[in-house]
Amino acid sequence: MTSLPITPNYLGRVLVASPSTVVRQHVLQNLSSPPSRVEQATGGAEALVHLENGSWQVLFLDRRLPDLDAEELSQTIRQRFPEVEVVLLDPDSDADPVSAEPNEGHLSIKNEWPETPEAQPAQRGDAVQSILDAPLPGMIGNSHSMQPVYRVARLLARRNTTVLISGPTGSGKELVARAIHSLSPRADHPFAVVNCAAIPESLLESELFGYRRGAFTGALQSYAGRIQASHGGTLFLDEIGEMPLSLQPKLLRFLEQKELQRLGSSEVLHVDARVVTATNAHLLTLVREGKFREDLYYRLCAFPLEIPPLCERLEDIAPLASHFLEQFALRMPAPELSAEVLQVLQRHTWPGNIRELQNVMERALILANEDTVIRPEHLWLVEAGSRSGR
Repeated sequence: MTSLPITPNYLGRVLVASPSTVVRQHVLQNLSSPPSRVEQATGGAEALVHLENGSWQVLFLDRRLPDLDAEELSQTIRQRFPEVEVVLLDPDSDADPVSAEPNEGHLSIKNEWPETPEAQPAQRGDAVQSILDAPLPGMIGNSHSMQPVYRVARLLARRNTTVLISGPTGSGKELVARAIHSLSPRADHPFAVVNCAAIPESLLESELFGYRRGAFTGALQSYAGRIQASHGGTLFLDEIGEMPLSLQPKLLRFLEQKELQRLGSSEVLHVDARVVTATNAHLLTLVREGKFREDLYYRLCAFPLEIPPLCERLEDIAPLASHFLEQFALRMPAPELSAEVLQVLQRHTWPGNIRELQNVMERALILANEDTVIRPEHLWLVEAGSRSGR
C-alpha cells in the first residue's frame, strides 16, 4: 500500500477515530479544505456512538484501535451506515504515532471499499456486533436480554458520562460497574466502592469526603476519603438511594464542580473521578416522596442502565450454575448438571437473582458430596417461604 499525503477535499462532516492525539490532529491538519463539522473519537465504540447520533460523510479510522478490530468495524459501518465513506489509517509501522511530529511524513491511507460486493461478507460485520454484545469482563451469560447491557456498557466505557445502574438485588450491578471501569481509559487507576446502605449516616460523610485531623473527637489523623482516593479512576456508589438527604447537596456539588472539602477544613480540593452509581430502588418514587433530591437524580441519571432480573435471563442459568460449581469445587473436577436439574432451575423464579443461584449451587455441591452429577435431590430452593426441589 503506497504512502500518500492526506489531502482529499472533504467539505462535509468528518469523524476521526484514533487513540493517538497526534494521528487525529495530523489527519485534520492535512485536509485540503476545512469540513463543515469535525468530531474526534479515541476508540471504535466511541466512533459508533457518534455515527448513531448524527450524519457523517467520512470516517478516518485508525487500524490500531484499543477496543475493536478496525477491519471488522469498517464492515459493520458499511452495512449500517452506507452513506459514510471509511478511510483506514495506517500509522508508520516503524514509528510510534504518539511520538511522531505532526508535520513530518505521511500516514498511509486506504479507501476501504473493494471493487466487488463479494469481497465484503456480511459475516465480518456480524463479528463486530458479536464483540459488542459479548459478555463484559468478569460476567457470564449471553442471553438476549443482557446483550443490550453489554453493548451500551462498552459504548459508555470510553466516555466520562455519569451512569446510573438499576436492577434488583443480586443481579450483578457492581460487576457491570467494574467492567465499565476496566474497559475505560481509567482502568489503571483506582476503582473505589462505597456502599451507602452499609455505612451509618454519622460516618458516611467522613468516609466519602474525608476529614482533617482534629475535625471531631477521635480524628487523630487526617483521612483523604473515598472520593479523593478515586482520583483518576472511578467512584462507585452502591445503593445510592440510601444516601441521607443531608449529604446529597455535597455530592451534587462534587458532581457539578469536581470539588470537595474535607470535614474540618476550608481547603477546596479538585478531584478527577468518574461516578457510577447503582440502586435497587425506584429513585423517581423516592423523589416524589421527598427522600431524594430531584436535581441530584437528574445529575446521576445522565445515562441510565437497567439490569434485568435472572428470571428474564433463562439462557444464562446453565452457564452461571456451571461456573459456580467450578468455583466452589476448587481443585476437584466439578460435577455436571443433570437434565432434570436444569429443568428445575429454569422453572424457579429466582427472587434472589444471581446471588441466590450462587448459594443454591454451593449447597448442591455440598449435598452431592462425591457424586459426579448434580441431581434434583441436591437442590434446596427457597421461594415465598417454602422449600422445594428436595
